Amino acid sequence: MESSVRQKHERKTMIVVALTAITMGVEIFFGLRTGSMALLADGIHMGSHVLALGLSWIAYVFVRKTESSGTFAGNSDKILSLSGYSSGLMLLIFAFVILYEAISRLIDPSPILYKEAITVAFIGLFVNLVSALILHHNDEHSDHNIRAAYLHVLADALTSITAITGLIAAMFTKTVWIDPVVGILGSAVIMKWSVSLMKESGKALLDFRKDT
Repeated sequence: MESSVRQKHERKTMIVVALTAITMGVEIFFGLRTGSMALLADGIHMGSHVLALGLSWIAYVFVRKTESSGTFAGNSDKILSLSGYSSGLMLLIFAFVILYEAISRLIDPSPILYKEAITVAFIGLFVNLVSALILHHNDEHSDHNIRAAYLHVLADALTSITAITGLIAAMFTKTVWIDPVVGILGSAVIMKWSVSLMKESGKALLDFRKDT
């Protein structure tokens, strides 16, 4: 991959990391200030994405510095594939956490502050749609690292969309189980994305032919 393309991906990832980190800080601050557990929980959840996206950004920085130093003689694209694989694994864990929480709420329903939760979900959706627009590019399959970052924000956007859909449906129908069921469906989609990413980046790490 050309260094100019990697540098462009690095800048995009850095912007998204900063945007996500700012949102995380705002949500945690106002969650503590207002006593809103939904807002606080979403802020902490944003922190996991700052970590994953930060890993993608650090991978680009590491590749750039090792190439400029001239001390690294290996294939730098494999570093990006390794970062992509690691992010895919984080995404899979994230999906299992959603699944666990959804099943727990399905078994033992708890009261939901619908309007507050929907507001938080819309904030998260807006931030992730902006991030997805920043990270979107035409060659995502050639760089597993940028694809991993892109899938992370898409997964978070999907989580927000499913949450909004489930919460609105549950609020108007007074049917609490709709919200966790929608969460289970969302986690299944995220699992599929993460396994696909790990499979493709794993093949690159092991030098599998692209047609296998």
